[in-house]
Amino acid sequence: MIRLSRLADYGMILMTHIASSPEPLHTAHAVAAATHVPEPTAAKILKALSRSELLDSHRGAGGGYELARSPHDITTAEIIAALDGPIALTECLDVHTGPCVLETFCPTRGHLYKINQAIHRALDDITLADLASPFPLPPLALAREVHDH
Repeated sequence: MIRLSRLADYGMILMTHIASSPEPLHTAHAVAAATHVPEPTAAKILKALSRSELLDSHRGAGGGYELARSPHDITTAEIIAALDGPIALTECLDVHTGPCVLETFCPTRGHLYKINQAIHRALDDITLADLASPFPLPPLALAREVHDH
């Protein structure tokens, strides 16, 4: 199963809230309250997104976080990578883990690389602006049909 971590999922929720809000600066407390993400978790995510230069942090009494770039210039791939690390379908595709002991014998490595690239391109094609725009949910029957297959 391919699944985002909870932090990456929450990170997209927090970033979408910030992108959608007319407020110029957002505190961890306010973002947590608006999104129902626990405040300690929201603070941790906002700090990580700031370290990855997706958010700018402003200290002081009137401080908070704001987007570092336009929502049109921030991709879901960047948000996920900021919180989960490099996007890799398998460990052998993660450049930080080193070579796999089966690499020379693996018949699927090239195909997995192609799949990994397709996933990365798809995540790069969806911007924060896209996430912040309304998207109709599929009818419940369709969602069940997709889940059953």
